[in-house]
Amino acid sequence: MDRRTFLASTGASAFFAGFPVHGFTQDLPPGRIVMVILEGGMDGLTAVPPIGDDDLMRQRRNLVATAALEINPFFGLHPALKTLAGMLSRNEAAIVHAASFPYTRRSHFEGQNIVESGVLTPFSSATGWLGRAMDLAGIAGRAMALDTPLVIRGATGLDNFYPASIVGSSTPASGLLQTLAAVHSGDIAETFSALEDVSSENAGLPRLRDPKGLALAAGKAMREENGPRVAVIRVPEFDTHANQGADDGFHGQLLGIVDDVFKNLKAGLGPLWDNTIVMTATEFGRTVRENGSQGTDHGYGSVGFLAGGLVKQASVLANWPGLRNQDLFEERDLMATMDYRAICAACIEAALGLDHGVIAERVFMEPHLLRVHDLVF
Repeated sequence: MDRRTFLASTGASAFFAGFPVHGFTQDLPPGRIVMVILEGGMDGLTAVPPIGDDDLMRQRRNLVATAALEINPFFGLHPALKTLAGMLSRNEAAIVHAASFPYTRRSHFEGQNIVESGVLTPFSSATGWLGRAMDLAGIAGRAMALDTPLVIRGATGLDNFYPASIVGSSTPASGLLQTLAAVHSGDIAETFSALEDVSSENAGLPRLRDPKGLALAAGKAMREENGPRVAVIRVPEFDTHANQGADDGFHGQLLGIVDDVFKNLKAGLGPLWDNTIVMTATEFGRTVRENGSQGTDHGYGSVGFLAGGLVKQASVLANWPGLRNQDLFEERDLMATMDYRAICAACIEAALGLDHGVIAERVFMEPHLLRVHDLVF
């Protein structure tokens, strides 16, 4: 079994939130957000090589795809990202380069916590930036997960539901759940009642686990009249310290999986793609230079992908820092010149209709966060 086949069968996950719930506003904002978390640190220079930078080949010749798709005279696109390239050609995708959450200590655990919490002190927040935005937009709902992802945790509680693959779990005995609710009281009774409700509502959901299948299921669920407004999909294994490859290496295979996620989200969403923003996020980039194991180590600046009908003009948003040694962060990493929280804020503004000032102060706790909505959307 090759590594891509292995990844397709394990490790990936999807979570939904923002189902309409009785007692909350029914006048929900029309937009939808899908966050695709690329765990491990995606190499932005492999995904979107700056082919117009003369220092690219000097710094990492063995890590640059030979068949990169040219998207403009300065930037190319890894050949595994053909769906994304098509979306760019139709003005329904954008790229943000040399960007990162402002975190430089290169720890997966700290970096992933900051990506989800939106707070720059690791492990200091019990809520996530998307969950806080949902609270402000009046969206409550359910997280389809064994453990609610931090990014969608907010002050408003979320019921949990996770479609197990255990035999018989797709058709639970509702009568038994009703009986258990009747013979208990308080929180226990409420739990059994809630379990009966969500089990019956979601009995027909597919029990998929690979990223491509999860993306299709997420899109179809979000297309339903009372479906979720927010989805989170995790794609792991981007931590390519060895044998990273260029055209056909493992990192390129992972990018192919991300491309499949974009493709199936659009297929699943159908006409609602026009009112959706899909965004990727990763905890950090990779080193500019190849290490001794034909891979890369933890870095700083990386790339973010945006797709969906809410994007009206294809672009590569970048304040390019250069790849000379003196231009690199600590003389080893791509310098991040864009705070990716600003991109997240723009996606919230576009999809949920919140004011940027409110997003900056109450979602990211950064009143001076740059507004980039008009550059992207």
